[in-house]
Amino acid sequence: MKRLLAALALLLLALVAGLWIGPRFVDWEPWRGRMAELASEQLGRPVTLDGPVELQLLPQPVVRVGGVAVGLPGEEYAFTARLLRVRLDLGALVGGRLSPREIALVGADLTLPWPPGPLLNLRPPSWITQLDANLEDGRVRIGEAVLQGVTARLSSGGYAQVLDIAGAFTWNGRATRFTAALGRPGWDGIATFEMAVVLPEILGNVRGVLIPGTGFEGLVEASGPDLAALLPSPPGAFRAAGRLSASAELIAADELAIEIAGSPARGALALRLLPAPRLDIALVASRLDLDGWAAALRAGGQRPWPISIDLSAEASSFRGILLRRLRGAAFLEEGRLTLSDVSLLLPGETQLELSGATAGGRLELSARFAGPDLRTTLAALGLPVEELDPTLLRQGEGRMRLVLEDAQAAMPEFAATLGEIQISGAGVLRHGARPALGLGLSINQLDLVRWLPQGFDPQRARRGLGAVDLNLRLAADSVLLRDAVMERASLDAALEGGRLTLRRLAGRVAEVDLAVSGVLALAPALRLQDLNLEATGSSARGLAALFPGIWPGGTPLAGLPVVLRLSGGGPMEALALRGSAEMGELRLEASGTADAPQRRGTASLTLRHPGAPRLVSEAFSRDVGTWLGEGSFSLIASITAGPQGIAAESFELVAAALRARGALALATNGGRPRLTGRVVAESLPLPFPGWRSTDPIGLRNLADLDAEVALEAARIPVAGIIAEQASATLRLAEGRLRLENLRGRLAGGQFEATVTAEAPVGLPPRLSLAGRLADATIGEKLFNVPVDIAAARGSLGFALEAVGHSAAALVGSLSGRAQLDLRDGVLAGFNLAAAATASALPDALGAEAAIQEALLNGATAFDRLEVEASLASGRLRLETARLAAEGGTAATFAGEIDLGRATLDLLVLARPAVPEAPDLGLRLTGPADAPRALPETSAWAVWRAAQP
Repeated sequence: MKRLLAALALLLLALVAGLWIGPRFVDWEPWRGRMAELASEQLGRPVTLDGPVELQLLPQPVVRVGGVAVGLPGEEYAFTARLLRVRLDLGALVGGRLSPREIALVGADLTLPWPPGPLLNLRPPSWITQLDANLEDGRVRIGEAVLQGVTARLSSGGYAQVLDIAGAFTWNGRATRFTAALGRPGWDGIATFEMAVVLPEILGNVRGVLIPGTGFEGLVEASGPDLAALLPSPPGAFRAAGRLSASAELIAADELAIEIAGSPARGALALRLLPAPRLDIALVASRLDLDGWAAALRAGGQRPWPISIDLSAEASSFRGILLRRLRGAAFLEEGRLTLSDVSLLLPGETQLELSGATAGGRLELSARFAGPDLRTTLAALGLPVEELDPTLLRQGEGRMRLVLEDAQAAMPEFAATLGEIQISGAGVLRHGARPALGLGLSINQLDLVRWLPQGFDPQRARRGLGAVDLNLRLAADSVLLRDAVMERASLDAALEGGRLTLRRLAGRVAEVDLAVSGVLALAPALRLQDLNLEATGSSARGLAALFPGIWPGGTPLAGLPVVLRLSGGGPMEALALRGSAEMGELRLEASGTADAPQRRGTASLTLRHPGAPRLVSEAFSRDVGTWLGEGSFSLIASITAGPQGIAAESFELVAAALRARGALALATNGGRPRLTGRVVAESLPLPFPGWRSTDPIGLRNLADLDAEVALEAARIPVAGIIAEQASATLRLAEGRLRLENLRGRLAGGQFEATVTAEAPVGLPPRLSLAGRLADATIGEKLFNVPVDIAAARGSLGFALEAVGHSAAALVGSLSGRAQLDLRDGVLAGFNLAAAATASALPDALGAEAAIQEALLNGATAFDRLEVEASLASGRLRLETARLAAEGGTAATFAGEIDLGRATLDLLVLARPAVPEAPDLGLRLTGPADAPRALPETSAWAVWRAAQP
């Protein structure tokens, strides 16, 4: 039994081996024709087999034939395949029949015309009747698109049945599954068509009909997790549904209801096939994310056909900025992006229009803008406009050209009108580890107070620019800084690596040409290097007008040529500066250090002029005369300045005959500036304008300053009178000036006085003088008039007040009292002693003639002269005036002197030698410098005639 089973097993094994190996040694060429007929019947197309034929019986009967050609040569939709594989029914094969169970074309290579030919008209081929076949590892060419690894099953039950196709392929590296159903055309030639495609990025479904002579019409639905994988669009899930129509020239999807990343939209797509493929996309949305669209378009790269996109959105966002009414078109062809008719509304209602194109990695744009509130627009763009003057950057318009590249962003052209401001220029931003920004701008007017209301802070500018280097070239027709105007200004500056370099700042300020350069190191600490400033001009009048007050703008000094120079550098806490200035022959030289953060510094300065009288004349428009003398001018001082004020710790002043030294300090930290210090003068000549001068005395600015200064002078010449060893304390407070404790020596005597001056607002200045001169000696005529005090010793007491803007006005308003006590003196102009003696002559006529001669000529020596006078409105009235002359002669004076008009009306009464005789009189009237003398002897003559 065991041997029988073993024999049967060996027999079965031999049979199987024979069936497996035997067919390989059999010539199956006679089967080639039969297999071609069988394939033709199954595919419904003529099939030609040129390759070898192989039969495999186990594990199932399979026939493989190579060199497959489907369709006749030159016939439309003819193709070839690497292998035809037919699986046969084993029972039928044993019975001598070929009954295919499965037929497959392996490695088919099919080229479909694209666009489809007009003969097909997108109808199913008439040769498709009953079909059941597989495609494996095929390749299908549709225009320039190649579908690799095509695997599909085609089946149709008959002529009236639907052709079903299901399978998969790879396109552009994407694995794709699809199903399709093609119906048989009806009596009108219309056939139904439905197709579903599944990719990782999209799920699509098309349903509709094929119309002869027209093409396809139907509906399309598509959805997917990322639209950017298919179109140049922002990433995000999408869904779309609408109508689809296709012809040999155009495939279009319109009335599309789209949802992209949760945002609804409407749109249309059109794939134009003739004369060249092109994809047109139109999208209308309520809101769009422009960041994603811009990135997608720039990174669009090469596409199989040109793509145009027409976008429209009521609201959109770009880098966080809300945009409205976006309209625009983009065209992408062979990696080149073209933008046209782009318009949008920025915040602030600014209308922006764009157009441009890319060339490689370069994007060129032309833009125009106009808006009623550019300030709001720039604030939305992130620019710091809130610190600018609120009136700036309102209404404006302009145009620009932008060039964006991987390495840089450039603005070759820019021109704008911003209200009354016109600006143009160019700029470039170079990318890198440390970006660099270059700007070149021209502006008609630049008001620094409006653009930099908080001033220019270099550290703040550095923080604002961050890690960006800045190169700035600026040209302006005029630059305004409050009252200062710089014309034809130009600026060349850079901020690089923590260094602010001012290559050149030039312009014309107040008729002076100015040039400045220097370097400011910002890190690790502020340090100024190579500062150079130079200003030259034919006149300093413009510069003088920038400073408060009228001096020296209206003086000849301001009309002289001016040269200013300043240089230096160092840390901001210890700046070393040197400078010089020239105005005509006046030259200033200074050097010192400054602590900029603390706003304090020290300096040594020297001011020189070859002619002090000429300098005073040029500086104050006044003829100095001879009171100052002849000689040069020099001022040498050590100055300190800071937030508390400015101080001359020591100074030496020489101005012709004037010699002074001392120390002064001006404090400005209080409510009012206050001057303190001490001045010591070897010689202090003072001007005397004359009693009739109408020039202002210069007291109207007393209210601008408070002062307390100790004054000393060894010698003070005034109008030929010399005071010696003078000292006083000058106090100025609330517009009231006082010279207190005024002491000194005058005419050999000692004087003490107090001088007060006030300048009430809206009222004339008021002066008061009170004091006493004791033990003075008069050695010559006091007033140099015909009737004068020629010599005397004595004292003078006074208390006077006057009101007026000039010396003449003060004299004309003089009021107060005066007391004069003189001894051992001489009165020039008459001889009272001789008149008294002549009155005793025996000859009456001779006596009268001698009296008149004595009253009109000669001099009177007196022992004592006492005068008490009052003054009112510039008129001096003699209240008591008694004279005791030599030889016992006595006289009295009465009348008044008009000081303002320099006239007098005086009556001198002298006692004659005879006690009972009437007084001898002399009346003086008229101008003080040439009075008319009228002897009054009539009463005496009458009395003498009556004598026996």
